[in-house]
Amino acid sequence: MNYNLNQAADKAEKKVSAFVSIKKLLGLIGKERHNFIIAFGAILINATLSLLGPYLVGHTIDTYVQTKQYHGVLVFSGIILSLYIIAFFVNYAQMRLMGGIGQRMLYSLRNSLFNKIQELPVDFFNQNKVGDLISRINNDTDKVNQFFSQSLMQFLGSIITMIGAGVFLLSINLPLGLAALSPAILVWIFTKTVTPWVKRRNAESMKSTGMLSAEIQESLANFKVIIAFDRRDYFRKRFEEANKNNYTKSVQAGVANNILTPVYTLAANMGQLIVLSLGIYLIITGHFSIGLLISFIAYVNNFYNPLRQLAALWANFQVAMAGWDRISKILSLETNLTVVEDKNCETSTSYLSFRNVSFRYPNGKEVLRKVNFDLERGKTYAFVGPTGGGKTTAASLIARLYDATKGSILLDGKDIRSYQPEERSRKIGFILQEPFLFTGTVRDNILYGNSEYKNYDNQQLSELIAEAGLESLLVRFDEGLDTKIQTTGESISLGQKQLLAFMRAVLRRPELLILDEATANIDTLTEKLLEDILKKLPKSITLVIIAHRLNTIENADEIFFVNTGMITPAGSLSDAVNMLLHGKSES
Repeated sequence: MNYNLNQAADKAEKKVSAFVSIKKLLGLIGKERHNFIIAFGAILINATLSLLGPYLVGHTIDTYVQTKQYHGVLVFSGIILSLYIIAFFVNYAQMRLMGGIGQRMLYSLRNSLFNKIQELPVDFFNQNKVGDLISRINNDTDKVNQFFSQSLMQFLGSIITMIGAGVFLLSINLPLGLAALSPAILVWIFTKTVTPWVKRRNAESMKSTGMLSAEIQESLANFKVIIAFDRRDYFRKRFEEANKNNYTKSVQAGVANNILTPVYTLAANMGQLIVLSLGIYLIITGHFSIGLLISFIAYVNNFYNPLRQLAALWANFQVAMAGWDRISKILSLETNLTVVEDKNCETSTSYLSFRNVSFRYPNGKEVLRKVNFDLERGKTYAFVGPTGGGKTTAASLIARLYDATKGSILLDGKDIRSYQPEERSRKIGFILQEPFLFTGTVRDNILYGNSEYKNYDNQQLSELIAEAGLESLLVRFDEGLDTKIQTTGESISLGQKQLLAFMRAVLRRPELLILDEATANIDTLTEKLLEDILKKLPKSITLVIIAHRLNTIENADEIFFVNTGMITPAGSLSDAVNMLLHGKSES
């Protein structure tokens, strides 16, 4: 399945309207609906109070100023001031309310996004760069949050104020109102025309930010290699290219986001000029009063000032929509490792079976082809073969990190796809060649994914480790279970990492244990220690060992040779050596 988030194939996807995007986005704040309605009510109150002001000003001028009734002027001045003070407090309450909604939405969105990523298979991570995923979780969600917490209510408030001002303009004088609003039609046409271009520029800018983040993450993760080969120039050049691309895309997005502002300002000036010219003419002809003209000019400002704000807010909206598009691509993905129903449970002496299994990676060549073999419970099996022959791929299929392209894999008589992930994880242990450790202590890493012993204190856990015959491994750590581990595991050696991974897997008491070059990074003495521990494991455990060192497979019950997409029995150790030397399997 194609999980690549940045492939050009995405351009062929059905275009989604802004309304549909907003509808999906609003679904994220379903729990905030009550607060959202209150905030929207506050916007209506604020807009209504603000729109009443110009009408009352015009009424005061025509009724009281021109007739020199100063008591009426003072009364209406007090009323207008009271309206503006109330509007101020209502607007402040609305802004605080929306700030809380935005932060809670950001929390919920990042949780949803991270949980979705956790559900996706290894394929997804193979096809996407970590830095780009980090950018989507951090940067893109923040853009959406900024729109919700800072711009959304301003956006709605501006629209409501514009509609209200337009209604007042048309109700005061229809011909003059239509003339005043005519520049807005040109603005609407221009906005509709450039919106797709603005959104595309913002999407490209966010993509380039993700690529820059990915480049930084890759360079920092491999910094020791950079130093060892003294190739700072190479990575400096790659960073410069990514940074320059990000700069170019950001400038283009900035130009696109600001292109509406001068156009909206021009429309506002044209509207005011039209009103002033026609208004004076109507006053001269006796069809208009000075108070109404002042009110009219104020309403024109109330119409076009929000329009100028919308120029910036619309750009923020397009940034948020571009970010939401990148986020929603992840949220819309589904794992291809679904649980299927298997009604045909077979009774067999084989604990695991491959039945005509073929496998290919996405957009890659076929790695395994019509493979058949059986693993019996309690036996030790070795997979040997040249690099790239398919050994790790076979192990990954056994652990269901991938699904077979064709054929079926049976675990304990059932289709491996029918097991729930947690049940399959309990049955199968997997020790990788390069194990990953988490920040914390040795204890934290040993208990990772093992909830059965999470409430054990150090004494109880030490006794458990001793019962499993692993105490000789624990003494390799200076502070025992309390030894500190950094995120990258740099505080301990590569061999100690492997020992931790070994202890973590064994304490889970799996029924099948896969060791993928698990002894490649440890010394001969420690390797002998691990071999002794493996011999003490319960006789019911099935072992699958992938190794290049022949001494690690000499005690295997059966050896399989893996090469050119085939897995064939190798016979004795000497036969396996001959196959390795000739680089081919016997038919």
